Amino acid sequence: MSRHGKTRLDAEGKLDMHNQERKRISDMNANISQVISPLRSAGKLVVGIAAFCLIGGMAAQAQNAKPPQPLKAPAQPGARQSSQNSQITPNVLPPIQLDGEAALHHLNQVISWYRHATTGVQSVGLPSDMIYQENTQSLGAQVVQLAFQSAKAESGLITAQQKTKPESSETTQQQNLAQVQARTTAQIDQLQSQIEGLNGQIAKTTAPRNGSLISQRDGLQGELELQKALLDAVQKMASFAESNGEIAGGIEGDIDQLARSIPEVLGASNQTSQKPAAAAAPAKPSLANSGGLISETITLYDYMSAEHQIAKLMEETDDTRDGADRLRAPLRDAMRATIQESQKLANQMPTTDPQQLQAERQDFQELTERFKRISGVFLPLSQEIIVLNDSKTSLDEWRSSISRESKYVLRSVLVRVFGIVLALGVILFLSEIWRRITFRYVGDPRRRRQFLVMRRVVIGFLIVIVLTLGFVSEFSSLATFAGFITAGIAVGLQAVLLSVAAYFFIIGRYGIRVGDRISVAGITGDVVDIGMVRMYLMELAGTGLDFYPTGRIVVFSNSVLFQTGTPLFKQIPGTEYAWHEVVVMIAPDGNHKATEEKLVAAVNAVYSKYREEIERQHREIERRVDIQVEAPRPEARLQFADAGLELLVRYPVDLRKAPDIDEEMTRKVLELIETDGALKGAISGAPKIRSAVKG
Repeated sequence: MSRHGKTRLDAEGKLDMHNQERKRISDMNANISQVISPLRSAGKLVVGIAAFCLIGGMAAQAQNAKPPQPLKAPAQPGARQSSQNSQITPNVLPPIQLDGEAALHHLNQVISWYRHATTGVQSVGLPSDMIYQENTQSLGAQVVQLAFQSAKAESGLITAQQKTKPESSETTQQQNLAQVQARTTAQIDQLQSQIEGLNGQIAKTTAPRNGSLISQRDGLQGELELQKALLDAVQKMASFAESNGEIAGGIEGDIDQLARSIPEVLGASNQTSQKPAAAAAPAKPSLANSGGLISETITLYDYMSAEHQIAKLMEETDDTRDGADRLRAPLRDAMRATIQESQKLANQMPTTDPQQLQAERQDFQELTERFKRISGVFLPLSQEIIVLNDSKTSLDEWRSSISRESKYVLRSVLVRVFGIVLALGVILFLSEIWRRITFRYVGDPRRRRQFLVMRRVVIGFLIVIVLTLGFVSEFSSLATFAGFITAGIAVGLQAVLLSVAAYFFIIGRYGIRVGDRISVAGITGDVVDIGMVRMYLMELAGTGLDFYPTGRIVVFSNSVLFQTGTPLFKQIPGTEYAWHEVVVMIAPDGNHKATEEKLVAAVNAVYSKYREEIERQHREIERRVDIQVEAPRPEARLQFADAGLELLVRYPVDLRKAPDIDEEMTRKVLELIETDGALKGAISGAPKIRSAVKG
């Protein structure tokens, strides 16, 4: 075989090897396209990791592939034309349209969502609340970590795209401190090496020549101490600047500042290692099963509030997910363009030009590096969306569990309210029956009033019992609370309570009723009304024999019954009569026996006209009182007075007709004296009529 033929065989073998390599790269790009497509549509974490691994393997194979050796033989005309057609430089991909402000806005949105997710929903006391709260906190921490991981990667991608732009001459404070620290450290190392060299020379030389070396060493030692002090100051200043936010400028510095706002998730060093979560606050006990209407209503309100909070948090989760999806859209387009460009390179015609092969390998390396940077931002965003969906699902389950419990509580509240209304209806129905029976079968107004008052007390007590059993559940606490309330009421409302207690004495068997004439605190009047706290009198004025209304109403507290200094006078129940008396003075030589007989006869003549009414009232007294009372009748008495012997005839009078009876009695006595001369001679002075009972 000729030399030219051998060279041609070698070239064809190398060309076959190159074609096999290009075919292998094309197959890999096809696999990458198949992996990226479901990643873009579903955003699954496992597929993303697999794609990343495939890209890493492609980059490794591209870097390890050896370029074919250049052909020494002259190329054939056909081969030269093929080479010219294959020298197609790939289109330069446009830079990715990334917005650093949008990334920062998304970080702020994620942090706000995390705060609301961990503290915005209050526990309602259900056993599952702790599980859902821990799950929400864990998922929220993952979302924050992935968001910051994506933001940092996006910051690096933006920086890489801006490498072609002239860098600003301005440096941050941290960069200046770093440069000073590096120079100082280098000087310290140089001084230490010089001091070590002088120490070696001092050890090898004799004493007369050591003086200058020792002086040099001491000078260097002082300069070393100065540089160490300077380094210490620079380190302290750098530490202070780092703790106060002077770490980096631009979007990276803003990301670091936001990372410091959530140290419980990212830590003080802005790393994605999560600190141990703080102990969750103990959930408040549920009141739903305590049995009281008030507690159940409060529990139902808490459940409804928690559902509202969770619903708002779910809406915020949707907004956060939409923000992440908007950030992912340009990255998805960039990944698609990168994959299409790689496929275009893989589908080019094979070539044997070493420069063309070297350019293709460089293009694949650039595409691989570009894909790594994009996936570094794209994958955390996709994972963040998945975790946000999981968080929304957990929140929806939490809301469903609370909704189920709230339905049970609502049903219990409605049943209890229905029971209370039904019980109150039955009590009011019995009250109406009691009132009708009282008006039908009790004819005495006084007894009727007592039954009606008793009805009000009993019905009020039953209503209080029903409301207490319906609204209150913790009776032990209620007893303590009622004790304090009772003590306060007893002190603050002492007069009112005393009046209420006196009311029951007033309406008792020997109490007061409307129409009775009583005397209290020097005031006489007829009872107009009796209340639970006060009683009302129509004031009467007069000489004691002839009372007449003054037109005024006097109001007394019922507690006057218990005041020792204010006596209360009233008639015996069922009676309305009083005792009056006719008084005459017997002359020194007058016949008192004859005068007594004639005067008693005149009084009996007037008394006989209303005797039956007085006797009826006496019978009423005997029926009401268990003691024997002598029947009232006119009676005469002789007694010594300051002016001499006094004769008085006492007789009962009807209170309502007392003025008329006294007037008739006066006329009868005057007529007797004028017609009987012996009687007129036996009497000294003018007769008079007065009340037998004072007050």
